[in-house]
Amino acid sequence: MAKVSFINPKEVAIPTGYTQVVSAESPKRIMYISGQVSIDQEGEVVGKGDLEAQTRQVYSNMLAILKSQGATFKDVVKLNTYTTEPEKVAIVRKVRNEFVSAEAPPASTFIGVTALADPSFLVEVEAVAIIGDA
Repeated sequence: MAKVSFINPKEVAIPTGYTQVVSAESPKRIMYISGQVSIDQEGEVVGKGDLEAQTRQVYSNMLAILKSQGATFKDVVKLNTYTTEPEKVAIVRKVRNEFVSAEAPPASTFIGVTALADPSFLVEVEAVAIIGDA
């Protein structure tokens, strides 16, 4: 039977209505990381109106979550990206490439949406990571 843990790392804002990462161990550890938006550790929106700044905060949040669980972006096997500005995909890719492996990038989905949870959010990214032996 899989061991499932629901974790909210102290390095990111405490969420309302969801968990930042759900980890399943059996025999590898599988982590399902909730969609990250451009909120800093204090819960403030970073980069209002600036897709590049928001994307960088999103990936910084993701990195903090991964590190808190003993993982890195090399462990990420799937990314889903949602944005209200899909025509600016090059900006999102530029920032993403600062974090993910160019040699072995994760499977990825990029989706244009009409809105995210807060009108100031321009991008949201969720991930699945698989790490080590349980």
